[in-house]
Amino acid sequence: MSLASHFGLTAAALSVEAAVGYPALLLRAVGHPVTWIGALIGATETRLNRQTSSPTRQKFLGAASLIFWLVCTGACGGFAVWLCSRSILGAVILMLASSLLAQRALYDHVKAVADALERDGLAAGRKAVGRIVGRDTAVLDEAGVARAAIESLAENFSDAVVAPAFWLAIGGFVGILLYKTINTADSMVGHRSPRFANFGWASARLDDLVNLPAARLAALLVALAAAFGGVASARDACQAAWRDAPEHLSPNAGWPEAAMAGALGLKLGGPRLYGKSVVDGAFMGNGRAAATAQDIRRALKLFRRVALLQIIAYAALALIIWRG
Repeated sequence: MSLASHFGLTAAALSVEAAVGYPALLLRAVGHPVTWIGALIGATETRLNRQTSSPTRQKFLGAASLIFWLVCTGACGGFAVWLCSRSILGAVILMLASSLLAQRALYDHVKAVADALERDGLAAGRKAVGRIVGRDTAVLDEAGVARAAIESLAENFSDAVVAPAFWLAIGGFVGILLYKTINTADSMVGHRSPRFANFGWASARLDDLVNLPAARLAALLVALAAAFGGVASARDACQAAWRDAPEHLSPNAGWPEAAMAGALGLKLGGPRLYGKSVVDGAFMGNGRAAATAQDIRRALKLFRRVALLQIIAYAALALIIWRG
């Protein structure tokens, strides 16, 4: 496929996923491509990640496993593209690519937090936000719940929407499949826990690398979308991202989070409680910390504008390249 075809496929996949998501009936019947990748990773990790091995051996086996996972998924993706390009199954690639994007699911999960806070109060809000964040939600007040939801929206927008779309545009279906393999590996084994600190080292580092361009692009998209409609401030989004993102504990997560904080006039991030451990994160943005359910809805409105802007951009680029 040509680059123009990749860009066109990206715009189409984003549009399909925004419209219908991943059908629940299909999920129940055959699962999801990410669950298939996860099963491969889990089976390999269980057999190779021995705590009795030396740290060096654990790192080596983790890196070798990562290569194995990428070869397997890349080969499957290449075969699917070859098969569908020579049959009437061309639309299958579009549907598979759309399934590896998560803008609709992300929107629905974050909206559920705002709905819960407004309809049923703090306890329901804590329960709803606990489905999308890993921190201890029992200690969060209403403002903390709202901030956690907005932070999750910003970070996952980069990881689950912008990054896979970027690699779909660059490498076609094989590109997005390889990205999702790396991202899933990082989610499963890229933790700094005793079990995964060494085995998941390569997965975590590679995930940081492949998310680097998308995180900056996500911040730019937030700033551009904030320039339209008066829902947010493009200037403050740019200033916050440039000033605060480098202070984040993650080399990538701070960019969309800081841009979102600046655009909405909020202060996000800061110290967070995970189990019994306090993570002393930097603050993103210098606005008010007293976020509300209405701020979640403002963030979702901005998210819709960003999603539409991304579709338009890829469609326009496909047309420009094709005509050129």
